Amino acid sequence: MRIGIRCDVGPLRGVGHVMRSLALAEELKGRGAEVVFVCDSHTVPWANDQILARDIPVEPAVWTPDEHVELFGRLGLDAVVFDSYDLGGDVFTAVRATGLPTVAIVDGDLRGAEADVFVDQNLGSELDEPELPKGAIRLAGLDYVLLRDEVLSLRPAAPPVPRADGVPRVFAFFGGTDAFGAGPHVVAALAATGVPFEATVVAPGEDLADAINAVELGADQHVEVIGPTSQLAKAVVASDLAVSASGTSTWELLCLGATAGLVCVVDNQVMGYERAVATGAAVGIGVLSDLKVDPTSAAAVLRKLLTDPVERARVAAAGWKLVDGQGRVRVADALLHLIS
Repeated sequence: MRIGIRCDVGPLRGVGHVMRSLALAEELKGRGAEVVFVCDSHTVPWANDQILARDIPVEPAVWTPDEHVELFGRLGLDAVVFDSYDLGGDVFTAVRATGLPTVAIVDGDLRGAEADVFVDQNLGSELDEPELPKGAIRLAGLDYVLLRDEVLSLRPAAPPVPRADGVPRVFAFFGGTDAFGAGPHVVAALAATGVPFEATVVAPGEDLADAINAVELGADQHVEVIGPTSQLAKAVVASDLAVSASGTSTWELLCLGATAGLVCVVDNQVMGYERAVATGAAVGIGVLSDLKVDPTSAAAVLRKLLTDPVERARVAAAGWKLVDGQGRVRVADALLHLIS
């Protein structure tokens, strides 16, 4: 059984599509399937290394309907999974018309896609009722969150109890590329809290690292800048507060029982950001465009989290209960049923 995964990736697009696609790939490989990625992962070497480290071959991305039909036929696929904002609806239509079983991972808007199964892993998506193509089904909500082995292996058996003393440890990351440059502005907001902290911040490029290091810190405030790492989950678990963009990484933080602070870095994250914050399972640090103008509001939120271990514990426990880590099992079941 051979399954193709066609996903977006790039310096501006980021690596979120690759990360959740890898989670499903790990589950499928564990069940004996062969998986091949179709994407331009070479444009983000760290993401490319993640795919190849799992012994998954990569085919360069193609773009037209005919190119997809030809490639999938040549690869001898038994099914294909799409996770793409960039492809036109005509690609999905052409592939599905060949009879190849198709799954589309989406975030709210179907974007004109056709598929046999749609997966929308976002909080509250089960309440939405998009019009589906004839014969299609939809798997929606946090029961279908796709999480990698790295995350699942570190999920605690019970809600963790955050430390009540010591200088708070902060871990901040904003996707594999931090395409919108959130890192320096979040560090500026942390500095504006005026309280001690020890932060580790992921900066995928030298310019971002320089900008973070240029932020003026107060007494007993320390920041270490690191490059992209394959040990994100371990860093999250070791932290007292994890700050991230409000994207696919949100669900990883909740599954791990982290105290999650979210930053809305781009418009298509607004719905997920608002829904996650409304549950109380994550804290809204703010919208990046606002942080760039004035970090004061974000600093007030961060100060509360840094100084109130009871609040951190409440947020962590609420998140842990929302995401059980079995989403990829449910999606793989649906895909394999589709093939059979």
